[in-house]
Amino acid sequence: MKRKSLPFTFGTKTFPNPIFYAPLAGCSDFPFRQMSAKYHPGLMFCEMVKMDALVRYDQNTLHLLDYQKDMRSIGGQICGNNPKIAGKAAKIIEELGFDVVDLNCGCPVDKVTKDGSGSGMLKDPELIGEVLASMVAAVSIPVTVKIRAGWDEEQINAPLITQIAEKAGAKAITVHGRTRQQAYRGVAKWDHIKTCKQVANEIKVIGNGDLFDAPAAKRMFDETGCDAVLVSRGTMGQPWIVEDILRVLEGLPPIKRTTEDCRQALLEHLQLMTQYYSQRQTILNMRKVGCWYIKKSAQTRSFRGLISKAASLEEIRDLISEFPLSEG
Repeated sequence: MKRKSLPFTFGTKTFPNPIFYAPLAGCSDFPFRQMSAKYHPGLMFCEMVKMDALVRYDQNTLHLLDYQKDMRSIGGQICGNNPKIAGKAAKIIEELGFDVVDLNCGCPVDKVTKDGSGSGMLKDPELIGEVLASMVAAVSIPVTVKIRAGWDEEQINAPLITQIAEKAGAKAITVHGRTRQQAYRGVAKWDHIKTCKQVANEIKVIGNGDLFDAPAAKRMFDETGCDAVLVSRGTMGQPWIVEDILRVLEGLPPIKRTTEDCRQALLEHLQLMTQYYSQRQTILNMRKVGCWYIKKSAQTRSFRGLISKAASLEEIRDLISEFPLSEG
């Protein structure tokens, strides 16, 4: 069945398609977004930044928000639970030229939740509404929010937060089907996304969780009725996944990509990293990035061991170019 909602609009913005790429801390950096932009996701986010650091104009924080024109549509995501500075932080995102500003209420890691930020905000839905209202009042670009199903199975409150977010003026809400307690374990329960869609009036509901291939994205659309999908870990080593999803939604098969295709993409990603980072940082980053692209090969484990020990860019290039790969 073909999708009926291309292009996709919420608030004052229209996006070319309803397939969005998530902010991934430590992963969706500038070179990652350069690779992703080649395949034209409807909206792509920079890495999450803390609102208190942003309002101080911390240079490392601003660096995380680097983007170039061909990355549009581009979103900035902020994290924090202080309504008094949320508006200022959102305004800075707008002034930097972003198309959307998102509030993170889904990050499950302890260093974020310990002060009540990220998914820690799920414990206080009314505070989420206050923070969103502050952001909405400060900017003209759409304000969105990303949440999880709830703090744990006993505190599933995503539908309530959907209603609160809509009342606060948010234009879209991304719902991850796991709880904070689950982190990234177990299965994402898409029924929570469906319920949020059922209680939403005007706010758009974006589904998230366990989208690792195109058929999964189609199932999420079909099973939940969500307005768009946000692909997170499924973008790692698959910058082209938006192409595959759009093809499947049109009733076409995904493009078959071989391990050799993945090898060439990895070499391209490496080149982009060398243009943005120092040699040492590129070597360190390749220890994780390299394995994203080679995960379909039967030799993934040995490749991971070798690339983690590589001491120079030349060694990494040779390893990628010459390592024997076969379909896993």
